Amino acid sequence: MGVKRRRLLIGGAVAAVAAALSRPSDQGGAHDSYFTQLAAGLAGLPAMPMLVVDRQRLRANLAQIRQTAHAKLPLRVVVKSLPALGLIDEASSAWNTTRAMLFNAPQLALIAKERPRTDVLLGKPLPASAARWALEQPGGDGFDAPRQIQWLIDTPQRLADYRTLAKSRGQALRVNIEIDVGLHRGGVESEAVLAQMLDMIRNEPLLQFAGFMGYDAHVAAVPDVGSNRASAQAETHRRYDTMLALARQRLGASDGWTLNAAGSPTFHLHDDQHSPNELSVGSAAVKPFDFDKPSLAALQPASFIATPVLKVMDEFRLPFGAQAVSSLARWWDVNQRQALAIHGGHWLAEPVSPPGVSPSGLYGPSSNQQVMVASPSVPLAVGDWLFLRPKQSEAVFLQFGAIVVVDNGKPVDSWPVFPASA
Repeated sequence: MGVKRRRLLIGGAVAAVAAALSRPSDQGGAHDSYFTQLAAGLAGLPAMPMLVVDRQRLRANLAQIRQTAHAKLPLRVVVKSLPALGLIDEASSAWNTTRAMLFNAPQLALIAKERPRTDVLLGKPLPASAARWALEQPGGDGFDAPRQIQWLIDTPQRLADYRTLAKSRGQALRVNIEIDVGLHRGGVESEAVLAQMLDMIRNEPLLQFAGFMGYDAHVAAVPDVGSNRASAQAETHRRYDTMLALARQRLGASDGWTLNAAGSPTFHLHDDQHSPNELSVGSAAVKPFDFDKPSLAALQPASFIATPVLKVMDEFRLPFGAQAVSSLARWWDVNQRQALAIHGGHWLAEPVSPPGVSPSGLYGPSSNQQVMVASPSVPLAVGDWLFLRPKQSEAVFLQFGAIVVVDNGKPVDSWPVFPASA
């Protein structure tokens, strides 16, 4: 045998071994004890997609958040991330707060009616027409909009719009100015612009300055290489301190001002040695998939989508005309040997139990009956539960009519979610 031929044979053998070693390994398995108990607890409910919240985990997360946050800084419940009165009540009780952050007019109107003691800070600048609509909705007994709502303002033009709104209603409005502390998504960045806005407030009796909001989620996203993250955090403090000093210069004493900051990724970074005097937190309470961060490692996932399996196909097959592709996929990847059709799908969520189940990228997504693939090691049958974990809460929770609340795996309550809104 010639040298060249031996080299070809050896090279071919090496390539074959390398290909075999690179083939995906079997990732499948059965539900662990937690999801086995949860599946058994849901067995008596109608088999349809549902959003499940584990009350024990939720309460443990709420307690951990309050313990982690600086003791002297009150917490404000981010309603868009916990869009159900049951969730809000749990957070408000655990954190001993009536403070809430709202992000749209429909949810503001609902909170004003159903929880009239709430101290409201808008977390997003609303168009003045949306604010007018919200003010025209009936609040609950004792709700005083001029006293309890802080409207978020981000530009001189929006401030002028709210000035017009206040005059047209003959009603004072409290305004909180959004400042850009480094995220660069919105808010006032220029001291000159802020000075202009503060002067507008000072010269209009119907506009009352309530404080600042500086959202700093970017700090947690900055790669923690060298001093990058520390520098980003120091810059947020510098910007906040500068804006606050300017407000004190223009308006006087700052007693009673709301100086809001943070969010689920960064609440743990704040202390009482800097400008902010309260922190906003929401998503961390239920810990969606996108909040799997080292800083939140002490928290547990507390929300899941449960959906029944409608059909089990022992052999994954693509539609007629593409059989060869699915045959190749089955041969190459053991995790694509069988297919499962589930009730619903295409949510912002990742399958978590049983392990080894994933959406079929070849078949494509479906919001009606999504095809999932798995290895034969996944022992799901028709009618069994598949569990997914939401990537976010605000984008997913509103897609389900009511939250199924479980304790020790058993349903104990049902919390209606808010009506769909953006």
